[in-house]
Amino acid sequence: MTTATSRTPSIAAEPANRSTTKVRYARSGAFFAELKHRVAGHFEAEGLAPRDQPGMYLKTAVILAWLAGSYLALLLWASAWWMVVPLAISVGLAMAAVGFNIQHDGGHGAYSQRAWVNRAMALSMDAIGASSYVWNWKHNVVHHTYVNIAEVDSDIELGVWGRLAPSQPWRPVYRFQHLYLWPLYSFLALKWLFVDDFRDLATGSVGTQAMPRPKPVRLAGILSMKLVFVGLALVLPLLLKPVAGVALGFGVALLTLGFVTSIVFQLAHIVDDAEFPVPDAQSQRMEQDWAVHQLQTTVDFARKSRVLTWFLGGLNFQIEHHLFPKICHLHYPALAPIVEATCAEFGVRYRAYPTAFGALKAHAAWLKEMGAPTVEPLAAPDAQMSPLAGECA
Repeated sequence: MTTATSRTPSIAAEPANRSTTKVRYARSGAFFAELKHRVAGHFEAEGLAPRDQPGMYLKTAVILAWLAGSYLALLLWASAWWMVVPLAISVGLAMAAVGFNIQHDGGHGAYSQRAWVNRAMALSMDAIGASSYVWNWKHNVVHHTYVNIAEVDSDIELGVWGRLAPSQPWRPVYRFQHLYLWPLYSFLALKWLFVDDFRDLATGSVGTQAMPRPKPVRLAGILSMKLVFVGLALVLPLLLKPVAGVALGFGVALLTLGFVTSIVFQLAHIVDDAEFPVPDAQSQRMEQDWAVHQLQTTVDFARKSRVLTWFLGGLNFQIEHHLFPKICHLHYPALAPIVEATCAEFGVRYRAYPTAFGALKAHAAWLKEMGAPTVEPLAAPDAQMSPLAGECA
């Protein structure tokens, strides 16, 4: 099966609809058609290409140098805990930057017009310990198609640990989730690298959605890269450093990576200004089309922060990313006013928090609201659909 990293990308992406879910959207309407037209016009008027930006290649070199420098300093220079901790934090942040920028654009086919370049950049995720194959199915196919739909989008499923959507069942322990989830976020990377990837490959599924198992050659590549990561992160350091120092550095780096990646997702989707629509119980159809659904469930934050925009690979412009995942993230700041103006014209809500702190407060408020026992499950929408309702083409 062709994956998102092996196709020649276009600037916009419609839902993949390749998982086992029966959820369908209303047919795309005039809003998304006009928005795509305006975005294409922007590139034509400015004489820009959606991908293959020189600045992206330079940014890639800077991030990889940051990661290599931090790792080598940690491996060869750090000799006390007060050296290990800041360098390990730097390694964790650099790994996150690789994921946010290099892998993310490559995995979406947004890095280059050349499929092999996108594949190479997507494999940077394997170099930092996670499987780009599993990520493609979990993120590109499932999350981007069915964002914030409970029991389908595995990114909002915490199991017994927490409640993120109104339609999810409530447990008494969730009264305190706004307190205990924050430290648990730090363990995301450890769980992802050493549990989730192996579980998903073994079961052939991502959450409730089917995922085809990789062919033997691809599986061997996935497992080989896991071994390379373990060798660089643990085996080689243990040949040069005491066990306690290696454990401290490895733990701090992975906890930093886990916390940062968790929070970035939460600020874009798990806030009180994002919605959690559910399909009609009988038809499994959504009331809105795919593009409007992205606007309902996604929020921008800190759009004026150049530092965050650089580090996060434009993921603070999450709306623009969800609507146009195949465009290099360097273009998102220029696309945001176009998207916002088109939303205003068509009466579609566009949500953005001015600061990252404002988004953090909104996430904390949502965790507390979802943990309260008074919150009732969200009722499925009425089966009566709008005149534009229908399955996506």
